[in-house]
Amino acid sequence: MIELTIDGKPIRAQEGKSLLRVCLENGIYVPNLCFLEEMTNPPASCRLCFVDVQGEKRPVPSCKVQPKPGMVVVTDTPRVRELQRSALRLLLSVHRAECRQCGSNRKCELQRMVKFLGGVRLKPRRYENLARELPPDQDHGVVKYRLQRCVLCGRCVYVCAKLHPIPVLTFAKRGFDTIISAYGREDARELCRECRACVRVCPVSALEIGE
Repeated sequence: MIELTIDGKPIRAQEGKSLLRVCLENGIYVPNLCFLEEMTNPPASCRLCFVDVQGEKRPVPSCKVQPKPGMVVVTDTPRVRELQRSALRLLLSVHRAECRQCGSNRKCELQRMVKFLGGVRLKPRRYENLARELPPDQDHGVVKYRLQRCVLCGRCVYVCAKLHPIPVLTFAKRGFDTIISAYGREDARELCRECRACVRVCPVSALEIGE
């Protein structure tokens, strides 16, 4: 076991776990979106799980950090919060907030982070919204993909690749035009009907059962 300090509290952590997982397991909430517990190499793409570590010049993504003996961590410094709010505002600027019609309403990670961080609007003002040219909602076998809700956290791509040697889901296009897409497998309908893991891990109900 490793002994470290997080937000002034002495913590004992098991070797091999990420700092983010240690925080969450000890009741210390650190905003995060692209992380799943079983990940051995998290992508750190959401840029939300920053923390300050004593000795580091700038905040670090806690999902990529392994705890060390004597490490001193602070999760709520002003510069950490500003980075998290900026990342969340960027996510929300391309996310269609239709909470009343959404299956994740009241259990949505975006709602939780807005409430936790403060100073961020769930529905951005018009000038803050970055409209993307997106195709219509898609139907991949038995799963519907609502592109305007998607925050590109990558959880669905990760679990699909983990569970299936030839995955169905992948990232397509680049930069601002990136979306989640299917490989077009002929057996996708039966495969997805039995699996549905992507729907379960989606934090914003961008993926829903279509049948």
